[in-house]
Amino acid sequence: MQNNEDTQRDAATQAVLRLQSAGHIAYWAGGCVRDQLLGIRASDYDIATDALPEKVMELFPNATTVGKSFGVVVAPYHGISHEIATFRKDHDYKDGRHPSHVSFVTAEEDSQRRDFTINAMFYDPIAETLFDFAGGQADLAAKLIRCVGDADTRFKEDHLRMLRAARFASRLGFSIEAETATAIEKEAPLVARISPERIQTELTRLLLEAKHPGQAILLLESLGLLNIILPEVADMRGQEQPPEFHPEGDVLTHTVIMLDAMDKPDDTLAYAVLFHDLGKPPTATDDGERIRFFCHAERGSEMACEILSRLKCSSRLIETVTHCVRNHMRFGDVQKMRRSTLRRLVGAPTFVTELELHRLDCSASHGMLGNHEFLQDIQREMANEPILPPPWVSGHDLIELGVKQGPAIGKWLRVAYDAQLESRFETPEALREWLSMKLNPEQN
Repeated sequence: MQNNEDTQRDAATQAVLRLQSAGHIAYWAGGCVRDQLLGIRASDYDIATDALPEKVMELFPNATTVGKSFGVVVAPYHGISHEIATFRKDHDYKDGRHPSHVSFVTAEEDSQRRDFTINAMFYDPIAETLFDFAGGQADLAAKLIRCVGDADTRFKEDHLRMLRAARFASRLGFSIEAETATAIEKEAPLVARISPERIQTELTRLLLEAKHPGQAILLLESLGLLNIILPEVADMRGQEQPPEFHPEGDVLTHTVIMLDAMDKPDDTLAYAVLFHDLGKPPTATDDGERIRFFCHAERGSEMACEILSRLKCSSRLIETVTHCVRNHMRFGDVQKMRRSTLRRLVGAPTFVTELELHRLDCSASHGMLGNHEFLQDIQREMANEPILPPPWVSGHDLIELGVKQGPAIGKWLRVAYDAQLESRFETPEALREWLSMKLNPEQN
């Protein structure tokens, strides 16, 4: 039985064959060729051809245009959609992202417009022939990210390429070639012109795809990019911490260690780790005894909300990350919490992320995991029971017991639910009887 990768590969081969059978040149292009040479699973297969868009749409009747003026068509074939682009040369980038117009050219000329040499190769799956006009194979062997042609020109054309260089280097474990790195440092301020959505996409992919996400953040810092896209994170550099709790060093060093220790994170955990101590620099005080960060979690949560909103992130991500940042210091008090508070903590939809954030935080600092182990024990204890069962007492019940509509209803609902969660009563009837005595002592 074929897996999805085999199915995609076969469909992409058949799409190339259809184009070639009609008398056209057609190859796989870009990332799928790079990944094949590296032995990495390709997520998709792009195709480049000398066929004009009109001919591509004739050969693939269900195709749709996503950039016909740029020669790009999306063609479903054998159940999988492929981006099929006519070999082109780009002209006059005016917005730092897109060319004003294109002209259709040869495969070799097309390779010269691409961002990095490792992304500028073509492969003919029918003849099993590689076409490498820009030296991509040599840079793969040397583990280098190098611009095609003049690096300054490539980055002025498309500013996003600077972030892509960092992402590819971090994902593949490559270095950025010296001239390419120098050009990024020079042109880094141009990144501020990129749309927030594009920056967010690259940043999220960097955090989730990098072999060592913490080192990826340091790479952004060394290239002058971090201060442009995340100045609040850059400000964590040099913020000292009490050595008895943080022997590892400043706030950024601590965060980098945590990021590198993540294991297959999702976006919520990655951003929660990156932002959990954002509030330390603006709240730092030294009382002569040691450095303290009063209310840094609350301030960090506000800052995380501002950043994620600025990056046009989803409301889901903003809500969950800011919650995790705001609450991360609560885990230091879990062994003193009432049973009802613990059950609410463990029953929260964000608990798994919060618990992992706490583990990473402790492991990257003082190394004391007692609270983490305590919460794991609580999880096991509650494994065979509903952590947050339906409440036994409703607002209607309270009204019948004489509580007037208003804030008092919410107060007594919390009292009743706490008592239920702490297993102070065996039945709903016993809980209601107790409430009746509390609310109407003169009648009992």
